[in-house]
Amino acid sequence: MTSFSDRLRGVIGPPKGGPYETEPPKGGPYETEPPKGGPYETEPPKGGRHESERGARLDALQHPATDDAIADVLDGQWHERDGQRFLVVDRTYVPGYRHGSMVLADGLPPSEGVWPRLSLLSGNAAPSHPRTVAPSHLFFIDLETTGIAGGAGTYAFLVGCGWFAGGTFRTRQFFLSSFTAERALLEAVGEVAAAAGTVVSYNGKSFDLPLIETRFALHRLPTPFASLPHIDMLHPARRMWRVAADTAAGAVSYTCRLSTLEQQLCGYVREGDVAGFEIPARYFRYVHAGDARPLAAVFEHNRLDLVSLALVTARAAQMLEDGPAAARTAREALGMGRLYERGGMMVEAKSCFARATEIEDGDEELRAEALRAYAILSRRLRQYDDAAAAWRRVLGLPLCPRPIEREASEALAVHLEHRRRDLTSARDYTMRLLSVDDSLTRRQAAEYRLARLDRKLESRAVQPALLF
Repeated sequence: MTSFSDRLRGVIGPPKGGPYETEPPKGGPYETEPPKGGPYETEPPKGGRHESERGARLDALQHPATDDAIADVLDGQWHERDGQRFLVVDRTYVPGYRHGSMVLADGLPPSEGVWPRLSLLSGNAAPSHPRTVAPSHLFFIDLETTGIAGGAGTYAFLVGCGWFAGGTFRTRQFFLSSFTAERALLEAVGEVAAAAGTVVSYNGKSFDLPLIETRFALHRLPTPFASLPHIDMLHPARRMWRVAADTAAGAVSYTCRLSTLEQQLCGYVREGDVAGFEIPARYFRYVHAGDARPLAAVFEHNRLDLVSLALVTARAAQMLEDGPAAARTAREALGMGRLYERGGMMVEAKSCFARATEIEDGDEELRAEALRAYAILSRRLRQYDDAAAAWRRVLGLPLCPRPIEREASEALAVHLEHRRRDLTSARDYTMRLLSVDDSLTRRQAAEYRLARLDRKLESRAVQPALLF
């Protein structure tokens, strides 16, 4: 039976220059041999990326991949649980594996099992004695998801896990080939994570762990991560290794991507890596067409993230073990000092801040930040003379940021008035405070301080006269 559009073409004829210039093909627009140049041509035109991708999609639709073919492409094995199948891909990295300029053996935990000061990376206090924890108890996790929006509509189609085991580093990736197998996959992930002592992620506090815990909750499964200590390496990495980058608007922003860190710390440059924003589209292509070949690069991207995360964590933990002398740059020394300070190790923190002021690779703003941190910590430790000396060095910087200059002027005015009773010098710093402070409230406070100092100076001048 012909369609209405076919009968209409027979009455009015084809338009001039259209694909049906001659007699329209029989059987409708989906004739076995369509006109040249149509969207269903057997051999798509060459010379364009979109044409080649469209041809690959059509090829996948005509020849859907079998489960065995998918396992071969991704080099994994199918696991079945409660009638649902998911793919598992295991890899083992030997101690001699080279990741750029670093060797995996350089990142292995010490013989006692874990770095004693590892908890500093999570912002907690360092333990008083080393814990005896097996290396496999450090559980690294990284997710590849269907989007970055979060919520119940976003799920992880690839759960990458990693851990140290017997001098090697192992990765295990759980691939969700069908959404119906999500519960089975989560149960398998929970079994592997049950042996974890500390979970380590990169931006996991904001994204990875909340997302996967939501999936556990939707399936009414207990999450294995609820009671585990969590180290999100993004935050200590920002303190020690963030890199300044100029934006299109001319402003300065800071980047701390994991791929940037592996270049900076490991000297490893990825070749042919898939961009993060392309990953969801590659998975949806597999869902719609069954073509698993584009996912091979996604699996490799996830494995590299796990290896880099493990080595970056090892680098930071070892630096905290070695102390302030391990810092090579002013940024590293300042970041280590912040971590020591949050962990209650004030002596080490003060030494790191002092080292940050001595290294010459930093700019004026970084030096001012280090001196400010040193002064504030010295004041907390009631070492007021050290704090005052640091504030004076801050004011001696040619390009000192105005907020830090204001804070230094105020701190010196307070110190000299109330602790050293040097009213003249306190008045000088108060005048400087008025010259750099634009806030009406703070200017009023400074003017009130100045008036009080003037009264004290007048009273001190009058007192000797009264004696005679």
